[in-house]
Amino acid sequence: MKVEQMYTNCLAEAAYYIESDGEAAIIDPIRETTPYLEKLKLTGAKLKYVFETHFHADFVSGHIDLAKKTDAKIIFGPLAETNYEVQNAKDEEMFSVGKIKIKVLHTPGHTPESSCYLLIDESGKEYCIFTGDTLFIGDVGRPDLLDGKMTSEELASMLFDSLNNKIKTLPDDVIIYPAHGAGSACGKNISKESFSTLGEQKKTNYALQNMSREDFIKAVTSGLSAPPKYFFKDAMINKNGYDNIDEVMKRNMKPLLVEEFKKEILSGTLILDTRNPDSFEKGFIKSSLNIGLNGTYAVWLGTLIDISRPLVFVTEEGKENESILRAARVGFENVKGFLKGGIAAWINAGNNIEKIESITPQEFSDRLKSGKQNILDVRKPSEFENSHVKDAESFELAFLEKNLNLLNKKNNYLIHCKAGYRSMIASSILKANGFENIVNVYGGFDQIKNTDAPISKLFLSSQDEKRTL
Repeated sequence: MKVEQMYTNCLAEAAYYIESDGEAAIIDPIRETTPYLEKLKLTGAKLKYVFETHFHADFVSGHIDLAKKTDAKIIFGPLAETNYEVQNAKDEEMFSVGKIKIKVLHTPGHTPESSCYLLIDESGKEYCIFTGDTLFIGDVGRPDLLDGKMTSEELASMLFDSLNNKIKTLPDDVIIYPAHGAGSACGKNISKESFSTLGEQKKTNYALQNMSREDFIKAVTSGLSAPPKYFFKDAMINKNGYDNIDEVMKRNMKPLLVEEFKKEILSGTLILDTRNPDSFEKGFIKSSLNIGLNGTYAVWLGTLIDISRPLVFVTEEGKENESILRAARVGFENVKGFLKGGIAAWINAGNNIEKIESITPQEFSDRLKSGKQNILDVRKPSEFENSHVKDAESFELAFLEKNLNLLNKKNNYLIHCKAGYRSMIASSILKANGFENIVNVYGGFDQIKNTDAPISKLFLSSQDEKRTL
């Protein structure tokens, strides 16, 4: 028996490859099929099933293309209604993969059709459970993604029953394999660990503690930020079907000469620059949005841009395919092409570029000593509330563009996040909207707190007290 977690960092998503005695199953695959087909070719196993835990809202699943290429069956749990052929498993139905069995546990709550898959090994032992978005490490799936079809309280009540009646009754040594890790917007407090045991989660996961239904509902529905808009569209794509990924890539991988690129810009197409922040700041095309491939690229793409908006790409040389493919993972297919030759081609053609100033954390601290500064902290409110620079304003990146009317374009702004990735995204948004007096802070709050900048904290240590106000 083989169980392999196949983790995709930019989506904070885990798919699973399971193999036994020449047969294989894959759970929650991402959109491109190549990684799975290559693994099957390497092992010589026959793919029997593609199991889906639910209609994913944060990425387009590869189940349809994968099933077509391998003749595998697509398995959903009860209540999943699709516009393509699937098998709807019954609650507690068993599926054989080689010498092991996979038991379906219908666990509604995150969504009505959400199901977990319990793997029973060759000896009959309940070995691990693939929990999808029902149970994460340190958290549970958010119950507010049905866009008005059911209330979050109704779904949370269902989740309470699923956890207590289906999952918590399993042996403590059962391994928990969730669909997401830290960075996913499918939960509010997901741990950085990508797997655990049920016994450990009973000790540490707030949602698995003994509590009343009312207290549970309150716990899992409070503190939820608004879900990204693309969540609802991706869920519908996964429900209704989609274009073959190979055809999408063939259509979108279009190299554009500088003059062709200019025409697209003039027509209102958004420029997405996927270079890392340190490269972007040194020179970029006016109005470009920087979302670097070196971070949670797909998540921020889906959070900040309307899924239907036409895009053109500026990338590092050789990163064109990766940029466009990873956009397609979250349903962004309205791509007009990429700038052939990248930013160098633009500059060599005699076109102007813009730049963004960045300073070190110590230079940031030194500026604070010279007088009051306008500091924008673009981390999540929970990060800000835990600890932040004194007098900083919380402007969460996900909602920055909607709140630009609260800022003054004549002011100077110092912008930081946790480590420097989100602050450059924010800086590019501000720059594109006419804010000229902006300065990005390298290293973000992680490095700022190591300087003598004044920090406000919820909890103080004796070492902090002297410089905390």
